Amino acid sequence: MTCPVVPLDPLVRDRPGETRRLREITPLARIELPGEVTVWTVTRHAEARKLLTDPRLVKDIGQWDLWQRGEVTRQWPLIGMIDAGRSMFTVDGPEHRRLRAKTAQAITARRVTELTPYIEEQTHLLLDDLAAHGANGAAVDLKAVFALPLPMAVVSELMGVDHTEQPRLHRLYKAFFSMLTPQDTRLAVIEELDEFFTKMVADKKAAPGNDLTSALILADEGGEPLTDEEVIGNLKAMVAAGHETTISLITHAVRALLNHPDQLDLVRSGAVPWETVVEETLRWNTPASHLLMRFATEDIDVGGTVIAKGEGLVISYSAIGWDTAQYGETADRFDITRPGPIRHISFGHGPHICPGAALSRLEARIALPALFDRFPGLTLAVPDEELRNMPIVTQNDLVELPVRLG
Repeated sequence: MTCPVVPLDPLVRDRPGETRRLREITPLARIELPGEVTVWTVTRHAEARKLLTDPRLVKDIGQWDLWQRGEVTRQWPLIGMIDAGRSMFTVDGPEHRRLRAKTAQAITARRVTELTPYIEEQTHLLLDDLAAHGANGAAVDLKAVFALPLPMAVVSELMGVDHTEQPRLHRLYKAFFSMLTPQDTRLAVIEELDEFFTKMVADKKAAPGNDLTSALILADEGGEPLTDEEVIGNLKAMVAAGHETTISLITHAVRALLNHPDQLDLVRSGAVPWETVVEETLRWNTPASHLLMRFATEDIDVGGTVIAKGEGLVISYSAIGWDTAQYGETADRFDITRPGPIRHISFGHGPHICPGAALSRLEARIALPALFDRFPGLTLAVPDEELRNMPIVTQNDLVELPVRLG
């Protein structure tokens, strides 16, 4: 049977409709990425869990038949998310375990917990800024003033990035992800990011501090220490994921609660914990829409459909989060009263599960109650249908979130 191909809209004008089309094709679908690149995607929770731990699927772009044949080159707009330099995000097996172990030495649970007072401090400073911008009933962009600067400040504090560089980093990552960025400009952005983190690593080697970058450089327990290239590769990806994921989580949680005032009442009364809001948001409006990419080193049968050796596989977390077999017939609805624990895989599963998941959850659990305690009359400043997604195929992020503080 021929599997239909679902083209992904690079401008993301109808994410819910696209997600519903994908989840109707099970367990694998064919998608067309920008540039007329066709690959497989997995749309079901159970099959995704299996494939995310299948050693026959690897991150090595050299295994991709389209890359081998020259049909995909460095001019492909999504190449920077696959061929991103050596890091724990781009290797598998023993080398992945080595690089991930070094990162685990650096980003410990204690280091994340120690950030709590800083997150609380930054949250309240930004709420003051929000109050100033939204004074006298003025509409204010919650994303720009609150949801974006908070995780950028936190990941910068964690990594030891100079806080004056935060606007520059956000500008670079925004251009990197956006489908509106010309590829020559995107390649220049990648080069500038490499130069930025190369200098940062050199500075930290000369004068180590109490930050993750210094810890990655100094992590040498067991095996070889990380090379400069490996430290830089880890930093580039972790800074990107460390703020983009949390921006999406905060904005979509606020949007969902403002559109479901009965559920907001439940959480504000204490009947439902904020942790449940975080987990339901991650499931229902997952930060990563389509995570690129793994490549089959041999034929892989998935429910009678074969991913052939050399073909690419994308993990479509949006469709997986709306899997009715996992979450019931109301999977496409936001519902913090959903029975049972919300066992989503929006931060991944298996060896490559997101190392920053705990930090993102911590930020949201601090930011959301503080926001609604400070502004209990918060409302959307525009109809929900006017909110637009960023033109990013892989990430789920709003252009802006205009609100009134009440």
